[in-house]
Amino acid sequence: MAGQSGDALEVRRFLAADEQGVIDVILPIQREEFGIPITAEDQPDLRAIPAFYQSGDGDFWVAAVGERIVGTIALKDIGGAEAALRKMFVASDFRGREYGTATRLLDTLLAHAERRQLTAIYLGTTEKFLAAHRFYERNGFVEIARQDLPASFPVMGVDTIFYVRRF
Repeated sequence: MAGQSGDALEVRRFLAADEQGVIDVILPIQREEFGIPITAEDQPDLRAIPAFYQSGDGDFWVAAVGERIVGTIALKDIGGAEAALRKMFVASDFRGREYGTATRLLDTLLAHAERRQLTAIYLGTTEKFLAAHRFYERNGFVEIARQDLPASFPVMGVDTIFYVRRF
């Protein structure tokens, strides 16, 4: 699958050199598409990805086309063989089945979770992300009530809808 530059889409582990590219894909989606008034400073995890995500059973992956980061996904270890899916974003020009960016990111995360023998992955999202809801449901996530989340799950202020995928 070729992107705009002719380079193939690659999903790989986050490297320190990817930090600005990750911020450049996430912030416009949060702010412009979904109207969330948030900055990189409001998300200190974005400047500390190795320490925040790439520890324990967690990790962080990017989808890249050449030098451009076009998608992200993270797995945050929350203990007890459970994790939180975080920071799943795909640039608008790399969405859809023809690219398969979201599917490839999620497949990479799920394969990692299975290798690590996790028992559940939780996620929170907003009511605005309707396409994301359908995507998660097609991929084995089921909606749960907020009170059914583990105490260690990091609920974000904007999250109103929650899902779990059990293994």
